[in-house]
Amino acid sequence: MTQEKTHYRKAFNSPYLSSADIVEPTVLTVKSCKLEGDKSKKTKDVFNTVYFAEQFIRAGEALKPMILNAHNSRVMKELTGSHFIDDWKDQKITIYVDKNVRFGKDTVEGLRISTVAPVIQKPTLTPDNQNAWERAIQAFRRDGHLNAVLEHMVISEENQKLIEAASV
Repeated sequence: MTQEKTHYRKAFNSPYLSSADIVEPTVLTVKSCKLEGDKSKKTKDVFNTVYFAEQFIRAGEALKPMILNAHNSRVMKELTGSHFIDDWKDQKITIYVDKNVRFGKDTVEGLRISTVAPVIQKPTLTPDNQNAWERAIQAFRRDGHLNAVLEHMVISEENQKLIEAASV
């Protein structure tokens, strides 16, 4: 468990995600990637800017967009198999802090995207989880199938039959 302390860079209130925001490797989902002008108004540069589906990085702390440097843009290209930023939508990525990023003559902390896509394991639905079980029965009654539930959970064939029987 990480101790909650305030990073000195938080005082500079950047409009972008930075190494001050990431305290451990974090899995996020790309909502979109756009070419945008610098929101910090420090330059007139245009950046590949990633927006995330998740709204918060931690409870009560809004998740900011992330500027992709050339390295992270290449990683996105490799992860998605596409050179086009429009195709990077819905990609799950792991962001971490690399303490050895070269920035000019300096070595600084920088954000990196892992070259390995995260493996997201779905929870398994069983009758023991009464709330989720009831919602699955309701979904089957509504839709006539469990496709929407199966996008988020693993359900054994035996339990799928029990859900179908309970929804009659």
